[in-house]
Amino acid sequence: MLVSQPLDTPNIPNTYRGRFAPSPTGPLHFGSLVSAIASYLEARHHHGRWLVRIEDLDPPREQPGAAEAIISTLEAHGLVSDEAVLYQSERYEIYNKALSILEHQGATYPCTCTRPRLKSLGNVYDGHCAIHPPQDNEPAAIRLSVQQADAFLLFNDTIQGEQSQPLKHDGDFIIHRKDGLYAYQLAVVVDDIAQNITHVLRGSDLLPTTARQWWVYQHLSANAPLFGHLPVVTNPLGQKLSKQNKAPAIDSNQASLNWWHALTFLGQAPQENLKQSPLTEIMTWAKQHWRTERIPQQLGLGYTGIATLQSN
Repeated sequence: MLVSQPLDTPNIPNTYRGRFAPSPTGPLHFGSLVSAIASYLEARHHHGRWLVRIEDLDPPREQPGAAEAIISTLEAHGLVSDEAVLYQSERYEIYNKALSILEHQGATYPCTCTRPRLKSLGNVYDGHCAIHPPQDNEPAAIRLSVQQADAFLLFNDTIQGEQSQPLKHDGDFIIHRKDGLYAYQLAVVVDDIAQNITHVLRGSDLLPTTARQWWVYQHLSANAPLFGHLPVVTNPLGQKLSKQNKAPAIDSNQASLNWWHALTFLGQAPQENLKQSPLTEIMTWAKQHWRTERIPQQLGLGYTGIATLQSN
C-alpha cells in the first residue's frame, strides 16, 4: 500500500529490537514484571536491544509519579533500557502526521456514536457514521475503516502458535478519541515503527489487538514485528493480575526473589538456591538458560507463588 507522505523513520535494523511498554496507571506489579523480564531476556538471547516506553496517553487514568516509580522499580531489578526512555505524551506531533497520512488515504471518518449505542450493538461497530456523517461542528472520534481488509489475519505467534483473527469482526476502530487523545491502536504502531521494533513479547490480554495493529502497519507502509503473547498472571478468581484488580506493588527490596518467581512462572525452572542469590547471579543464570519454548502455551495462568511474594 502506497502513502503520499511516509513517516520519517530510521532504516529497518538487522538486529533484534524488543521493548517493554507499561502504562503509568499505578506501580509495577508481578504480572507486569513477568512481561518485562520475558521481553528483556528474549532480547538478550538474540543479542539485541531492549527498550522501555512509557505509554502515558491517557491522563485521566494515570497516577502522579507512577512513570518514575515504574522506571525505578525496573532499574532496581536490573532492567535498564538500552536507549532513552520514550514517553508517548511527548509525541503528539508524530501521531498527528500519522493521522494525516491515514486521512489523506481516505481510510478514516469521524464518528459521534456513543458507548451506550456501541454496547447495544454488542460492541461490534456497524459503520453508522461512515454512511451517515456527523455535522462538521460536532465533537467526534476518528475511526479507521477495515472494510478493505481481508476477512482474517493469519500469523504465527512465537508463544501461542498459529493464530487467525477476524479483522472485520469488531468493525472500524477508533484511532483518535473524541476527547482529543490518541488511541492506543495508532500510537503503539507509530512508536514501534519509529523505534524499529522487530519483536514484541507481551501479555496475551493484548493478543486480540494484533489484527487491528497489523492493519495500521499496512496503511503506514511498514512491516509489523513478530508477535509473541505470554500467559497473563491470574488471581485466585481467574482475573488478570492488574492495577484495576488491586494487584500489589512489587517490592524492590527482594529483586532476586521476584526474578526467581517470574522465571518459575515462565517455565524456566530456576534453581532453588537462586532465590537468595545476588541479583547479578540470577540474571546471569537466566540469560544463559532462557528458552521461549518452555513458556506455557496458555492465555492465562494462576500462580500460587504470588502469596509468597505478598507475605515477604
